[in-house]
Amino acid sequence: MAIFKLNGVHVKHCKNTAKLKAERIPTPSSVTIPMSMHIGAPSRPVVKVGDEVKVGQLIGEAGQGLSVPVYSSVSGKVKKIDELINVAGTHVQTIVIESDGEQTVAEDISPYEINSREEFLDALCKSGIVGLGGAGFPTLVKLRADVSKVDTLLINGAECEPYITSDTRTMIDDADAVADGIRLIAKFLEIKNIVVGIEKNKPECIAAMKKALADVEGASVKVLPSVYPQGGEKVLVYHSLGRVIKEGKLPLDCGVIVMNCTTVATVSKFIRTGMPLVEKCVTVDGSAIKQPKNLIVPIGAPVSALVEACGGFREEPRKALYGGPMMGIALPDLTSPVLKQTNAVLFFGKKEATPPKVTPCIKCGRCVDHCPFGLDPTAISKAYKENDPETLEKLKVNLCMECGCCSYVCPARRNIVQRNKMAKTMLRNYQTERKKREEAQKNG
Repeated sequence: MAIFKLNGVHVKHCKNTAKLKAERIPTPSSVTIPMSMHIGAPSRPVVKVGDEVKVGQLIGEAGQGLSVPVYSSVSGKVKKIDELINVAGTHVQTIVIESDGEQTVAEDISPYEINSREEFLDALCKSGIVGLGGAGFPTLVKLRADVSKVDTLLINGAECEPYITSDTRTMIDDADAVADGIRLIAKFLEIKNIVVGIEKNKPECIAAMKKALADVEGASVKVLPSVYPQGGEKVLVYHSLGRVIKEGKLPLDCGVIVMNCTTVATVSKFIRTGMPLVEKCVTVDGSAIKQPKNLIVPIGAPVSALVEACGGFREEPRKALYGGPMMGIALPDLTSPVLKQTNAVLFFGKKEATPPKVTPCIKCGRCVDHCPFGLDPTAISKAYKENDPETLEKLKVNLCMECGCCSYVCPARRNIVQRNKMAKTMLRNYQTERKKREEAQKNG
């Protein structure tokens, strides 16, 4: 795999809310909590219509294998168990809870007394915590893996997407919780080296984390160049530690556990209070929103509640996104719920949301020059058009992290990253069929 130092793009930061401490929104009249807000098997409802629930009460138990439990973010009554189509186009079971406005906390919420790695992992099993940087990978699964060869805990504080500042506020407002989460993980997983990677455009975060980590043995802050996609896992590991995660491998394979800074802070809060993951800090911004803010929001709250807390729209939004403008996913409507991994909701007006005119490729090579992994999107596009998955495999299209750098720098405004996504699907289908053929031949 070719990975070239500082490849990527210099995007406009647009960190309009970086200095705005998060505000807690009024409790919404109802929340819609999906049973799938993580990578892996959906959770299974353990409540029924008409049940009274409280904040932090289990409403969905973890499914088989890769899964996490889900908890109520409000107190009130289960109104219905329904289904929605999420932004990936998948049908997801949901629990709709009508809030009583009291936010009464469940009786069994209490701090944990932790004395061993087993007790620490057993506690996390009940936390409902997933990667809060966007991926939604179950935190317990990551920490329960074989860590015998891990020597470094790498904390992702890059937050390289434009507009998003929810991690920034965590590092400033909850620096002690980040540091405490680091202590807990490093202690019970016996990791001696801790590195917190933060882009240099966040001087307040750098100062806050250096202060909070001053008495944490083996911890340091790595100041990273402000280049997108610095927060991508493979990119962060390379630029922070000089290690390359090979194709098909994980950070664990090169001795690293990577965790988002807000995830680590949430681990600390869970252990110290016993309250599972029931709320999120969400950045609300974009040209169409009247008053950009960082908001503390119950999971399952409708996006409309966030808009209301920001004073509504200054103009009709033409595009709404979960996440940032580079890798964000379009929202179908304002009833969409805030998920565990929602770190931002952005709204753009006509000017920003109108797609530019697409013209023919001029073979300038900018997409190759700026790809963090040195991929060749032009060759990938050609192989896709020719229905040639074998060439796509040789071109390492599966390494594409869909960061959008190629589309961003393209002077012809071509939808390169979308073509890469389709090419990856073509290759996966080809590899699946090839594996079936090989197994059939092996079995006679």
